[in-house]
Amino acid sequence: MVSRWTSAVAFLLAIATPGNAFVSQSNSPLVSKPVTSTSSALSMGPPADPSAPITEQYGEGSRKYRRTVYTHDQWVKHRSPDRFLNNIRTLVNSGIYKQVAKEVIATTSVAVFVCGWNALAGGYEGFDGSMHEAVIQGSWVQKVGLPLTPFTVLTPSLGLLLVFRTNTSYQRWDEARKFWGLNINHTRDLNRMATAWYGNQSNQDDTKFIGASTPAAENIDPVKRQEDLQQLSLFTWAFVRSMKRHLSPPAEDEEAFIKEIRARLTPEQAENIITANHRPNRALYDLSVAIEKLPMHFVRKDELNKNLSIFEDTLGGSERLLSSPVPLFYSRHTARFLATWLLFLPFALYDPFKDSWNHLAMIPVTSFISIMLFGIEELATQLEEPFTILPMQGFCDKIGGWCDEIVSWAGDYTEDAYDMNVREMSKM
Repeated sequence: MVSRWTSAVAFLLAIATPGNAFVSQSNSPLVSKPVTSTSSALSMGPPADPSAPITEQYGEGSRKYRRTVYTHDQWVKHRSPDRFLNNIRTLVNSGIYKQVAKEVIATTSVAVFVCGWNALAGGYEGFDGSMHEAVIQGSWVQKVGLPLTPFTVLTPSLGLLLVFRTNTSYQRWDEARKFWGLNINHTRDLNRMATAWYGNQSNQDDTKFIGASTPAAENIDPVKRQEDLQQLSLFTWAFVRSMKRHLSPPAEDEEAFIKEIRARLTPEQAENIITANHRPNRALYDLSVAIEKLPMHFVRKDELNKNLSIFEDTLGGSERLLSSPVPLFYSRHTARFLATWLLFLPFALYDPFKDSWNHLAMIPVTSFISIMLFGIEELATQLEEPFTILPMQGFCDKIGGWCDEIVSWAGDYTEDAYDMNVREMSKM
C-alpha cells in the first residue's frame, strides 16, 4: 500500500511540472523574466529597456509599442527567410501570449486534473512500465471523460465565429488607417492649392473670374503672404493634432497635447483650442477662418474648403469607430463559446492520448491549442479599438513638417515666371 501511494505521489508531481511553467510567480517567463528585445521605435515589440515595468510588456501598457511604421529596411526584414525562426525564437516575449496566460493556466489546470483524477480513480502506469491499481476505490469513483465527437461537430462553427470576429476587427483598424491616410493626403492638397493660388484672381489665360473683387494679378506683400500661409499650415497641424488627442486616452496624451499646442500657436489661439469642448471642431473652425482670409477668388476658396469637409468626415468616422465596438452580444458569445470549448476539451482528449505515458501528452497539447485559439480571439480584441495602436503622433508630426515645407515654396513660381517659361518653350 505504501508503494502504491509513493508511486501515485511521484506521478502527480510529474504531471504537475508542466502546469508550474504557467503558474509559478518566480520562474514564469510570463511574469518576471526581463525582456531583452532590441526593437526600435519603428518595429513592434515590448520596450527594449529591461527595467521597464511588467505592465508595459503586455496588455494596455504595450499598445504604444505596436504603432508600427515601416520603411524599406523594415520591409526587407519582414520578407526575410529567417522570419519564421525569429518569430519562434521570440515566442516567450509575445505580448499576445502573455495576455492570455490566465486563460491558458485555466485550461491546462483542467488537463492536469483530468490526468490526475483518472490515474487515481482508474489506475496508472509506473515508471517501470508496470500497471498499478486505483488509489481511490469505491463504487462512486469513476474516471472522467467526454466523447470527441461534439467538439468535432462544433469546431467549424467556432472557426467561423473567430474568423468573422477577427475580420471585423481588422476592417475597423483598416478603416481607421484609411481615415488618417485621407488626412495626410488632403492636408497636403489644401496647403499646396493655397500656396499656389495665393493672391491669384485669374486662371492662366488671363481670364478673370466673374465677380473678382481685385485685379487679376494683385501686388502681393511677401511678408503678409508668408504670415497667412504659415497660419494656414499651423491650423492644419492643429486640427490633426487635436484629432489625435480626441482619439487618445487623456492620461497618455493630454499633457503632451497642451504643451505642443502652446509651443506652436499664439497664447490666444492655443487657449481657444484647449478650452473648447470639442477641440478638433474648434481647430477646424480656425482653419476655415484662415482660408477665408486668403486673398483669392471664392471659387478657389470653395476648392480649399472641400478638404475641410473631408476632414469632418474622417473625424466623424473615427468617432464612430471609437464609440461603437463590435456588438457586445457577438463578442461575448464568441468568448463564451471559445472558453467553454477549451475548458471541456481536456475531457475529450484523454482517450486519444492513451498511447502516451498515463495520457500525459494531452497536457502540453491542451496548452498549445489554448494559446493558439485564445490568441486569435485576443488579436481581434486588440485590433477592435485601432487608434491606440496607430502611430497618430507620427502622422501629426509628418503632416506639420510637410505643410510647413509646402507653404515655404510661396513665390517660387509666379505668373510672370510662367509667362516667361511659355515664351521660352514657344521658341524651341
